[in-house]
Amino acid sequence: MTRLRTSEAISSVDFRRPDGVPEDSIVTVFRVPPEVAGQRLDVFLQSQLKRTSRTRTQTIVKISAFDVAGKRLRPNHRVRAEEHVLLWRAPWDEDPVPTDVPILYEDAHLLAVDKPALLPVHPTARYHRNTLINVLKAARPGEFLSLGHRIDRETSGVLLVSKSAECDRTLKRVIEGRGIEKTYVAIAWGAPDTSRAEAIGATVTPAPADGPGAFRFERSLELDAESPYKVKMRLGVTPDALSASTRFRIEDTRARASGQRYARIRCELETGRQHQIRVHLASLGAPIVGDKLYGPDETCFARGADGELVDEDFVRLELPRHALHAARLALPHPMTQEALVIEAPLPADLRAFWDAIA
Repeated sequence: MTRLRTSEAISSVDFRRPDGVPEDSIVTVFRVPPEVAGQRLDVFLQSQLKRTSRTRTQTIVKISAFDVAGKRLRPNHRVRAEEHVLLWRAPWDEDPVPTDVPILYEDAHLLAVDKPALLPVHPTARYHRNTLINVLKAARPGEFLSLGHRIDRETSGVLLVSKSAECDRTLKRVIEGRGIEKTYVAIAWGAPDTSRAEAIGATVTPAPADGPGAFRFERSLELDAESPYKVKMRLGVTPDALSASTRFRIEDTRARASGQRYARIRCELETGRQHQIRVHLASLGAPIVGDKLYGPDETCFARGADGELVDEDFVRLELPRHALHAARLALPHPMTQEALVIEAPLPADLRAFWDAIA
């Protein structure tokens, strides 16, 4: 592993806090693998800081990069095999997040919430304290709470939380065994063009049982090895690509006076690959409105992560977050096996956006 866990770094790496670095600073340790020896430090760290631009990475290096002896490192430092690079930073005030988390369902074992957009579900480099679980724990001190699954920070909608270790184990088995139905609603630029399927090596099958305008789309996915953003996915081009299939139904289409068209699309996941709906729709010429990674300009992703989006970006994106909502989950209850269906209404921001298209 290149990025070491804090406990692992403390136990396995002999390092000292540099002079002038406050005692309450937080350290992140990176091990340089042999295959990247000789790279510039800023290039190496950008590959590790997945949501950060090159310019931002250089700033981070200048401010916080040191070796194990406490010597400051420069962006043009050439890394050595098995070298440890330390980033020291003071604890920062995290950006505020939504804290009103509506409860959709609750019993003695399970909690289902309507996660608001822009609330992270798990800690990241930017959000350590302000996460869904910490928001819930603040309101429910002393309770056992464990995420059953994940959705992106910008995605709103149904999310399951276990209230006991037994329920947590069982729920995860249900999800891993694909015993859960996940339905999303997306608002896209344009409408999916299924005539593209052959050109991109995809399979499209009409699905009349799902309603008018419904079809099944199958195309494998994998991490995009050519993207500087290490979370970006692409259509599979290697033997290791993972199968992925989604059922889509175009519920409605609208257009502005400018001619820009939009579609509201119901999306049923048959597999649960990272960014599956977003990549599949983008490959059909209908990227999700507000998508910084698969929309009109992927560099919006890094600027968004660094808080550096400009007015031109917001005009192009149209929404401050991508227009994707987890609308429905259906599964057997992890403890009682009774059929359970949980739905979350389309949130106000997406309703207002759709209603304003004319």
